[in-house]
Amino acid sequence: MNFLAVDTLAKALQEAGFQRLDAAKPMPRLEAGQQLFVTKNDSSLYAFRVGSKPLAEAGFHIICAHADSPTFRIKPQGEIRCEGGLVKLNTEVYGGPILSTWMDRPLSLAGRVILRGTDALHPTTRLLHVRRPLLVIPNLAIHFNRQVNDGVKLSKQKDMLPILGIVKEQLEGGMLINLIASELKVQESEILDFDLYLYDATPACRVGLDGEFISSGRLDDLSMVHAGLEALLAANKQPEVTQVLAIFDNEETGSQTKQGAGSPFLSSMLQRMVLAQGGTQDDWFRAIEQAFMVSADNAHAWHPNYSDKYDPTNHPQMGGGPVIKINAAQKYATDAQSAAVFAEVCREAGVPCQYFVNHSDVAGGSTLGNILASSLPLRGVDMGNPIWAMHSCRETGSVRDHALCIRAFTQFLN
Repeated sequence: MNFLAVDTLAKALQEAGFQRLDAAKPMPRLEAGQQLFVTKNDSSLYAFRVGSKPLAEAGFHIICAHADSPTFRIKPQGEIRCEGGLVKLNTEVYGGPILSTWMDRPLSLAGRVILRGTDALHPTTRLLHVRRPLLVIPNLAIHFNRQVNDGVKLSKQKDMLPILGIVKEQLEGGMLINLIASELKVQESEILDFDLYLYDATPACRVGLDGEFISSGRLDDLSMVHAGLEALLAANKQPEVTQVLAIFDNEETGSQTKQGAGSPFLSSMLQRMVLAQGGTQDDWFRAIEQAFMVSADNAHAWHPNYSDKYDPTNHPQMGGGPVIKINAAQKYATDAQSAAVFAEVCREAGVPCQYFVNHSDVAGGSTLGNILASSLPLRGVDMGNPIWAMHSCRETGSVRDHALCIRAFTQFLN
């Protein structure tokens, strides 16, 4: 979940000596080696390690990724009482999940809860992570739908509602609010609202003859978030060029939020850094011209059962290393120059890299790079590790690719 991911990132950065900033307060005077981070909406995070060279001369080395993944959000007044005392939750789809993969799995809830604060404009936020299997979206038995294996169109409003339990007693606020209050140890009357989402309660694991694959929910894009964090923590603590890790929210729904890549928030923070170094507006523009961005979002690994869906010469293999993503319609920020830069970074790191281009008859998706570049005219490359079953409840990646990606990211930041 985006909120839990950002909380985990913040704790790791603080343990590594990064200072947390408040965006509402003045930017401190920056010095080489200074480590800072700031969050937005509890669901996006931006970390900086200041380089020894002035920003106007050296710019920034930026790694971007996103913390959100396709799932289901619990609607307000979400309980639906059914015959026999069954209670199901009313949900709406977040992003573009493969719906059928969410059925017949142990699921649970995570997100944030808003509690009454000191006044109406300043409520309190608490994270919620129910760490036990809690819900299930049961399939209809094949006996009632003999054509199920021929393909079934699922209704998001009818078929995808998870079962919470059976009412044993009448609860004043309902089962869900009672659960939230119990988990957070607060009074039900303190709960004002929530952003809660479903997640697969089955732990991640390694599969394959030699454990070469990672099977997990939310590899897209938390695997790139993790790689970016590990690279930042491993990178030179006294760099010449300022290092930036930008973790956005809401990529799966278009990025047009205050915490998404379409927001001016990152731009404003970078500009404030230039000014905090004593720079001018012209220095800010110069810094952007010197900057380079790696937009890290997973790519499609070649699938041996569906080879006809892939480009005949640009289909990345699982375990073959990070993937540079290219699109003639400019759905990716990559061009020949930026692809060459990242390929050379990989070569210097001793990391193989691959290329992904869509089959010309198969439409592809977009990602962070071109959205961010529309407000920040950065040189940049869109890339990611190859995975199977993107947007499934459970995706599959390569252990080797993940280690290679961290090595390439570390080389880039250095």
